[in-house]
Amino acid sequence: MDAGQGLSTSEVQSIREALAAGRKPRVVFTVAAGQIAGQVGQVIELTDPEVSDEFVVVRFGRDELPFSPADLAVAPKGAGRRVVEPKPEPEAEAPPAVAAPEFVLDTPRVPAQRQEEPKVEQTEKPPARRAVKAVKPKGPAGLTVTLAYADGEWTVAAQQGSKALAKPYVVKPAEALKMVALVDVPGVQEAVEQILGTERAEAEQQAEKLRAELAEIEARLAELREAR
Repeated sequence: MDAGQGLSTSEVQSIREALAAGRKPRVVFTVAAGQIAGQVGQVIELTDPEVSDEFVVVRFGRDELPFSPADLAVAPKGAGRRVVEPKPEPEAEAPPAVAAPEFVLDTPRVPAQRQEEPKVEQTEKPPARRAVKAVKPKGPAGLTVTLAYADGEWTVAAQQGSKALAKPYVVKPAEALKMVALVDVPGVQEAVEQILGTERAEAEQQAEKLRAELAEIEARLAELREAR
């Protein structure tokens, strides 16, 4: 039995299909499970792997605990079943020995000294307690806040786990710069300032172009007014 290899993705899928069919597959605990390595349990449920890495719920004795795939392996056939040991056949009793007649001389009998058998103190060992893996409380799903720049716009989005809390919405460049200032990572703020500098230069060029066009229109309007 190889108790060092965890469950593969295909084996987890096979367990999921077996549970859907009403069966409870047997698994064996690997070395990663600690002191209960080599013991056999039954998978009774698969929870959401995105919420916690320990999503394989195993019934072990009276406990139902979650484990990660690395803590488990597929149990071989026959694992966990009791093997009936054959009872030893009773040995044939030896025939009683016939005492031979004893010849006694005229000498006094000396009683044999009684030997005391050594006393052996037996100490009962307390039954070993099976180690049970502590159940880790499931914490809240991770929160992700994303600041993105694309097509000349800054957007902010928020997501917790697989649930979108806020869809991407547009923020002002000044607000984006304040958000980035909170992240003390070399290079990030410089990259944002470079993007804002490029946008500022493009906006100034466009403004100069519009001023020149407006000046031409005002000059043309003045000529038309003088022609009255």
